[in-house]
Amino acid sequence: MPIEVFDTKAFGHETKKRTVVMDTNRFHVWIHYYQPDQMDEMHCHNQDQTFQIIEGELTMNFPDGGKAVLTPGMMATITGGSFYQLHNTGGAPLIMIGTRSGATANTVKVEHGTGRIINDR
Repeated sequence: MPIEVFDTKAFGHETKKRTVVMDTNRFHVWIHYYQPDQMDEMHCHNQDQTFQIIEGELTMNFPDGGKAVLTPGMMATITGGSFYQLHNTGGAPLIMIGTRSGATANTVKVEHGTGRIINDR
C-alpha cells in the first residue's frame, strides 16, 4: 500500500520494541520504545537521521559530555557519523519516531571508542 496511516503512540505501546514501519531504498522509518532508564551504547550511523519524541523524555548524551533533553513535540536532527547515546530519563515509557536516509539494509552502526561495527541497526 503506497500510503499507510496509524497511531504512533498506540503502536509503540502495543509493540514495546523498535519496529521498522517503512523501508525503501531512499528512506526508512521506525518507532522506538524504551522502558524507563533504558539506554543504548554511544554510537553513530553512516546515514543522516531524525528523532521525534511522541511520549516520554529522551536524553541524548554526546562524547564531549554534552547532552540534550527532548520532550514530546521536540525533534533532533543528526548528521551521519555523529556519535550519541539515547537514554530514557523519564519515569514512563519513551516512544519516538526515527527516520534515516537510505534503506535499513545499508545502515552501518559504529560503536564509539572501538570503531566496532554493531549489527543491530
